[in-house]
Amino acid sequence: MISLLLQSGLDAVPVESVPQQQEMTLSFFDLFLKGGALMWVLLALSFVAIYIFGKKWWMIHKAGKTDRNFMNDIHDLIHDGKIKSAVSLCQKYDSPVARLVEKGIERIGRPLSDIQTAIENTGNVEVARLEKGLPILATIAGGAPMIGFLGTVIGMVQAFFNMAQAGSNIDISLLSGGIYVAMVTTVGGLIVGIIAYFGYNYLTSQISDLVFKMESTIIDFMDLLHEPAESGETGDPQI
Repeated sequence: MISLLLQSGLDAVPVESVPQQQEMTLSFFDLFLKGGALMWVLLALSFVAIYIFGKKWWMIHKAGKTDRNFMNDIHDLIHDGKIKSAVSLCQKYDSPVARLVEKGIERIGRPLSDIQTAIENTGNVEVARLEKGLPILATIAGGAPMIGFLGTVIGMVQAFFNMAQAGSNIDISLLSGGIYVAMVTTVGGLIVGIIAYFGYNYLTSQISDLVFKMESTIIDFMDLLHEPAESGETGDPQI
C-alpha cells in the first residue's frame, strides 16, 4: 500500500520540475580569446613560422632536383670540347649544383686551385641563401614557449590580484580569468614552439643533405678536370 502511494506521488511530480544540468561548451575561438593579448602574438608567430617553413621547403625541394645523368653529360661535353654547350646545360637547371659546375666551367683554363676556390666561394653563397630565414624559425621555436610562460605569470598575477581585491568574499569566478590566461597561453606557446622546432630541424637536415650533394659534385668536377691531363685523350677545350 505504501509503495503504491509513493509511486503515485512520484508520477504526480511534473517532468519540468526535475532540475537538468546544462552542458557548457567552449569553442576553440572562445578559448583563444580567453588567453588574452599574448595569443595574438603567438598567432602571428605561427603564421611567420608556417610561411618560412613552406618557402624554404619549396626552395630546398627545387634545389635538389637535378638530372641523374647531369654530371655524365657535363663529362662528355667537356671531353668533346663543347664548353658553351656545357654552360648552357648548367643554365638549364635552376639548382645550386648546376651553378657550382657552371662556375667551374667558366674558369677552365686557369689553375685548378683558382677553379676550386671559385667553386667553393659560390657554394658558400648558395648555402647562405638556403639558410636565410632559418634563424628566424629557430628564434620562434625558442621564443614562443617563453611568451607562453610570460602569459602564465601574467595570468597568475591577475588571479592573485583578483583574490586580494575580493578580500574574504573569494569566488572561483574571480580566479577563472587569470587561470585561463595562464593555461591557454602556455598551451599556445608550446604548440607554436614545437611546430617551429620540428620544422627547423627538418629543414636543417634537408640542407645538410644538399650540401653533401654539392660537395660530392665539386669532387667529381675536379676529378673531371684532371682526366684530360692524365689520360691525354683530349686536347685543351675550345671556348
